[in-house]
Amino acid sequence: MKIDRLLGILTILLQNERVTAPYLAEKFEVTRRTIGRDIDTLCQSGIPIITYQGSGGGISIAEGFKLDKSVLTVDELSGIIAGLKGIGSVSEKSHIEKTLDKLSANKDIVVSLREPIVIDLASHYKGSLTEKIELIKRAIHEQRLIEFDYYYEKGITHRRIEPYFIIFQWAAWYIFGFCQERKDWRLFKMMRLWDLRLCTETYIPREIPPEKRDFNECLPDDKKLVVLFDPSVRYQLIETYGLNCCTETEEGLLRLEIGYTNRDFTISWILGFGDKAKVLEPADMAEHIKRIAVNILEHYK
Repeated sequence: MKIDRLLGILTILLQNERVTAPYLAEKFEVTRRTIGRDIDTLCQSGIPIITYQGSGGGISIAEGFKLDKSVLTVDELSGIIAGLKGIGSVSEKSHIEKTLDKLSANKDIVVSLREPIVIDLASHYKGSLTEKIELIKRAIHEQRLIEFDYYYEKGITHRRIEPYFIIFQWAAWYIFGFCQERKDWRLFKMMRLWDLRLCTETYIPREIPPEKRDFNECLPDDKKLVVLFDPSVRYQLIETYGLNCCTETEEGLLRLEIGYTNRDFTISWILGFGDKAKVLEPADMAEHIKRIAVNILEHYK
């Protein structure tokens, strides 16, 4: 976008005593004529830019001109850099690196790129995840349908959707869109989504109902779960649900009362604690886990 390029050119001019038009053209992957028009635009905006002809010539900002950097504080720039690095962990890095380069300076650096916060949003499947994100981003920008195979508790289904948002929430990546099969808005977990394809058909963007924009509502946790845990797994409960997530019984056990969404996932999570957990509610879940335990015992006989 032109505004991004103008800001980038201005940043480079503020950081360097003099640069050439060919350097800027290569930097922003445009023609020298486009750079010339951009310089004219900056001049019309009140930026005192001087051009020098001949050998050793170039473009520079008049001596003494200072840009008010109070628009972004050091902390704000640090947050931007941390966020860019996080997105860079799952994106094609070329444009991220260019943006970081614009934010950095040579000797008059505004904020160090050695940001102490490290955000890595990738997973063990970083390669395929990056490919999915880039393809979905393209589909959203071009307003094109996507289709894929989706794996869930009942098996596998084929879906065709209008993509609107890529979301990182609940420690996982999701795609939010309008499902043509269900005729409704849906949230799909990225790592359950395979054989992703970009369709030739386009779509006209729909108005997203306000209640659908609350992505937490897509996974309601309105089913009650009560479990007793051995004190030895307290750290795992705190890691998942926070410091004051459970109460201690007279017997010294930890009582956890929470809401849950997916029954099968919840059962798998409880089984991960082995004999350190006992379900009190719901009763049918406790019976289900009991049957699973019997079957496991049969496997090892």
